[in-house]
Formats: sequence, C-alpha cells, structure tokens
Amino acid sequence: MTETPNPNIVDADTLTGEMRPIRRVVIALGSNLGESLSALQGAVDAIADTPDVWVTGVSPVYESEPVDCPPGSQNFLNAVLLADTTLAANRLLERAMAVEDAYDRERSDVPNSPRTLDVDLIVVGDRRSDTDTLKLPHPRAGERAFVLKPWFDLEPDAELPGSGPVADLLAQIGVDGLTLREDLTLDLD
Repeated sequence: MTETPNPNIVDADTLTGEMRPIRRVVIALGSNLGESLSALQGAVDAIADTPDVWVTGVSPVYESEPVDCPPGSQNFLNAVLLADTTLAANRLLERAMAVEDAYDRERSDVPNSPRTLDVDLIVVGDRRSDTDTLKLPHPRAGERAFVLKPWFDLEPDAELPGSGPVADLLAQIGVDGLTLREDLTLDLD
C-alpha cells in the first residue's frame, strides 16, 4: 500500500537541510503500440517506486480514439495517476522520460505519432513553466477528454490551474471517442 505523506508537513532534505514542499501531481498515461496495458501498469509501478513520490490514486482505464495523430493510428489506452512528491518538476520530468524510454518510446518529428508509452506531467502543484522542455500545466490538458475524464473520476472537484474546474472543462468538450474499459484495470501495490 502506498503511504500518503501529510500535506501540511514540509519535507527537509536530510543532507542539505533544504526545505522541499510536497506538491500534488497529476500524470497522464497513454499507449497505442505493443502491449499497451502492460506498459501502463509498468509506468504505474515505476512511478510508485520513485523515491520521494507517493502515488495516491490511479484512474480506471479508458480507450480513446487518436487525436491529431497520423492516419491509421490505433486507439489509445489512457489513465491518470495522482501522486504527492517533493521532487522538483524538472526531476519528475526526467523520471517520466526515463520510464517512457524503458518501454522503448521512440520520439519522432511527426506530432502525436503512435507510441508504446506516453507519460505526461499535467500539473505539478502550482508550478508554472513554459520552457521548451517543460510546460506546466500541460497546455492541451483542458482539451483532452482522455486526460480530464480519468482525472475527474479520481478528483471530481479538481481544477486545472488557469483553465478552471475539470468538471466544467469536461462538460464543454464532452467524452465522444472515449470508452471506459471495465475489463482492464491498473493496480497500485
């Protein structure tokens, strides 16, 4: 069972004494190549095994039609993780990319090309970033039912910073092309 840290406590690095606040993290997972469910479960396990990251929830699995993908792309399996962390956003991004690499994620110049695993940081506390490598909150999260619906399932009162309540965003875009896969589940050990 994953232990959730007390959000009222600020963690102090034992070597440097540096104070590191605990931040709420929303991570979106997706896959449409290979053994997609296995890749999603592997991502859940890898993130849960990351030091200074405490996974607090994993959504149901959804199947989604490809959005803005090359012609002939297969449907995706998607899920969302909630976690608490004391890691800096850039360190969390490095971990996300390492998890993708472990599942043979190939990066292409073709936008939204099929992938074995996609691990996207949607929100990292109230952190804002607009660099080439890190954009927070995720710039297209408010337009993606495959992010919003699983997140809503975990936190019906959640808000996407700068965009508003997830429930309102979801009501605006709808859930066309999204199917709950009750036959598929992701486990938190």
